[in-house]
Formats: sequence, structure tokens, C-alpha cells
Amino acid sequence: MAQKSYRKSQLIAFDNAAAGHDGVLSDPSGAVVIKPCSQAEVDFYHSTAKDEHSHFATFIPTFMGTLELNSESDSTAAVARTAIMNTTEAGQSIAGAPHAIPNAPVVEKAWAPSNGGKIKTDLAIVLENIAAPFQKPNILDVKLGARLWDDNAPPAKRTKLDKVAEETTSKSLGFRIAGMRTWHGHAATASSSGISEDGYRRYDKHYGRTLTTKTIRQGFEDYFLLERGGAIAKKGPLRIVVKRFLEDLVELKSALENEESRMYSASLLFVYEGNRDALMDALAREREEPANGINGDEAEEEEDDEAQVPAVQGLKLIDFAHAEWTPGQGPDENLLQGLRCTVEVLEGLLEN
Repeated sequence: MAQKSYRKSQLIAFDNAAAGHDGVLSDPSGAVVIKPCSQAEVDFYHSTAKDEHSHFATFIPTFMGTLELNSESDSTAAVARTAIMNTTEAGQSIAGAPHAIPNAPVVEKAWAPSNGGKIKTDLAIVLENIAAPFQKPNILDVKLGARLWDDNAPPAKRTKLDKVAEETTSKSLGFRIAGMRTWHGHAATASSSGISEDGYRRYDKHYGRTLTTKTIRQGFEDYFLLERGGAIAKKGPLRIVVKRFLEDLVELKSALENEESRMYSASLLFVYEGNRDALMDALAREREEPANGINGDEAEEEEDDEAQVPAVQGLKLIDFAHAEWTPGQGPDENLLQGLRCTVEVLEGLLEN
């Protein structure tokens, strides 16, 4: 298998605005996420390729391979090798580089897994960047579970994470908002405080920790750019987006109810198109495709020749550093509690 090498200067730093690890990188196209990880997370991704977990695998980012990172490099050679499947150049592999890249550009369509700060490791996992198909992705990271530590966690870490859960909605609702970013447009930067020059408003982990059981709805109102107590219009693109998120959540819940697993500190990653014109165009393209009478094979061939089809929304389950299959122990009720409560919040937005 041929290898494709990247120089250190070619990799792109991610803007970890939604939530996430330090040191997360991307390739020049922005199509992949290169995230420092543990061997346990790699093993879990490999396990999802088995037939018995094939349905669950549709709810997580596409796993493309691993990189072995190290601190020794020169300016002309790659410092890591990996075999990556399903890339745009079939049959090739890709090479990575160290975590820190001085003055590296930042990829705008960024999300990053949210399970903590920078970790000491030479191993990185390569995943699809699910925000890549969007022009201006609005991103929300929801950390699941009232219990956030696995059985291997030392007592000090258990105490720390239990305190975080007690002081946030993690304990009461089984989830909390870990971070998000919403696009308001470049025109909004001059008139609104808190909006960056790129037109985004960013909410870090501290924002989510200020929300309570009574105010958690406000977090989703901010994500969907609603006024306080505001309703989602009976008709319009935003209602379509929220209904699709609900459909995805219900399907994911069903899949997890039929799995025996434990996934501590996993997250839901929500993405929808923040540029209204692009969102309307994506919905229009969807309506046109059936009318064109294009079958699946023809559509796939056309996608190879044309620009990427615009996306409306997407939802994935992410962060599997503390995940494993647990035959005989039943479904992961710790995770499912957060899923069910998230569904209730979104249903509330539609009802009002």
C-alpha cells in the first residue's frame, strides 16, 4: 500500500471552540480529525467494525486509522505512518506530525472530541470531520452520563468528576452542555459583544456548568438562536433541523438499548448549517434529487464528479476513551438517561 506523507507545515490546527482536547489537528482539506488518544479508544473503534455492532457504527464518526506521533521530525519528512481507509485517494495512507505546530492555520469547520485537555501520548486516531460538509457549522457538544468515570479511574479522579456532576445537570439530567459555537454572520461582530471576527459566538465548558435543570432549555435556545422562551416556527428550516435531530436521537437510543456496553464521558455532537441561505439551498437540493429520478448508484457517481452535496444537519456519538462492550450486563442506562432527557428538551422546543 502506498503512503502519502504530510509535512509538518501542511497539518492544520483545529479551533476547539465547541469543546475538546488540545493538540487536535486536521489535514489540508479539513476532511479528517487527527486526535491524540489512548489505545483503549482505538480498540473500541476497531470493535465497532464487527457485524454485531454494525448498526451502532452508523452513529459514530467514520474511523479511518491511526497515527503514531513522536517529537522527532525534520521539515521535509513525515514523522508518522498510518493506513487510512476510505480516503479520497483509495489505497493510499497518510502521515501525521507532532501535536504542536507553531503558527499553523486554523480550520474553520472544526469540532473536536470533548474528553479533556491535552493528553500525553504518541498515538492519534484519525476520524472523519463531520462538520466538513457545512459552510458555517453550528456545533453543540453534549456530555452524557451522571457517572463520568470508568472502573479504572483512581479515587481522586472519581471524586473530582462526581463533584462536577453534582454541581451541573450531569447528575440530575444525565447530560450537560460541554461547549458550542454558533454563527451569527460577519455583520453581527460590530453590533454584538461576544461575537468573534469570524462571525461565531463561542461557549466554553463553563457556560454549560452554569445551567441548571430549570434553565437547561436556555442552552438549546442559544444553540438554535432562539429568544428566551421563544418558539420554533410551525413551518421553516429550523423546525426541520430539530425534528431530524430528534429522529436521530430516537434511533440512537434504540440502538443503545439493544447493545450491552458502558460508555463513560461519551458525547453527542450536533451539527447543523448556520448559514441560512446555505441551509435553504441544502433543503432545496434534497427536494430536487428525487424529482430528478437519479438512483443511488448514479447519485454516487455524480457526487464523485461534483462538489460535495451541502448538508442540513448531522448527529454523532463521540469520545470513546472509556468505552467497552459488556456482555451480560445489559444496556448502558447511565448513557441512556442523558439521551432521553435530551430528547425531552428538544421535544419541548417544538411543542412551544
